[in-house]
Amino acid sequence: MKLKVLGPHGGELPGCRSTCFLVDGRLSLDAGSLTSTLPLDELVKVDDILLTHSHFDHVKDLPLMADVLVGRRDKPVTVHSNTECIATLKKNLFNNVLWPDFTAIPTRRDPVFKLKAFKAGATVKVGAYQVKSVPVTHPVESCGFVISHGGSTLAISGDTGPTERFWKVLNGVKELEVLLLECSFPNELQELADISGHFTPRTLEQELEKFDRRGCEVLLYHLKPAFVEQLKREVRHLPVHVLELDEEYEF
Repeated sequence: MKLKVLGPHGGELPGCRSTCFLVDGRLSLDAGSLTSTLPLDELVKVDDILLTHSHFDHVKDLPLMADVLVGRRDKPVTVHSNTECIATLKKNLFNNVLWPDFTAIPTRRDPVFKLKAFKAGATVKVGAYQVKSVPVTHPVESCGFVISHGGSTLAISGDTGPTERFWKVLNGVKELEVLLLECSFPNELQELADISGHFTPRTLEQELEKFDRRGCEVLLYHLKPAFVEQLKREVRHLPVHVLELDEEYEF
C-alpha cells in the first residue's frame, strides 16, 4: 500500500490541513483535505472515502468534491462510514439546504456520491480493501479501522480518548505495519481533551503501554493547529513520529 498524508492536523491554519490520508490514490481516509490538495485529475480517481466519524474537520471537503466531480466519473464515489455518521451526512449536509443533495445529483440512478453505512464494529469491504471497524471513545459515534490489502495492513485510530477495545483488536493483528494515531491537545488542556474525547501526550503515553507494537511504526496526526509546536515538544521522548504535510509511505 502507498499512503500519502494530505492533512495530518485537527483543523486548519496556514501550514496546517484537516485530517485526510490517501491510500493507493483510490481510497481516502477521512475527507478534510481532498479538494484543497489534489488536482482534478487525481481527485476523479478516488473511488471510495472511509470516514471515521461525522465531525466537520473530517468531512468538510465532501461538498466541494461533489461539486467538481459532476459529469466527470462513470460511477459514484462511495462514502463509507458508521450508521450515525451516514445519517448525519444525509440530514445535515446533503439536505438541499446547507448543500445540494449530491446523492441524487445529477440523477438518483447516477449520483456523484453513494452513501453506504455499516454497523460500528463490523468488518466490511471498501473497494479492494478489507476494513475492520472498531468503536472508539468520542462524543459522536467514531471508529478506528484496521485496513488490509495485498498482504499489507495499516490501522487508524480515528478521534478517540482512552480506549480498550481498539488496542485489543490491534494486538490480535499478526503483521500490523503502520498505525496512524491521534494526539490533539497539550498536557495543560487535559480536561478539555477528556471532555472532547482526544489524547494528550500524557494519555497517549499511557495508551501506548496497552499496545503490543512488534515493530509497528506509530505516526501521530490530528494535532490541533494552535498547539503543533508544543505537542511536538511534549511527545519528543516517545517512540513516535509526528506526521507532516505531503509525507508518503509505501509498505
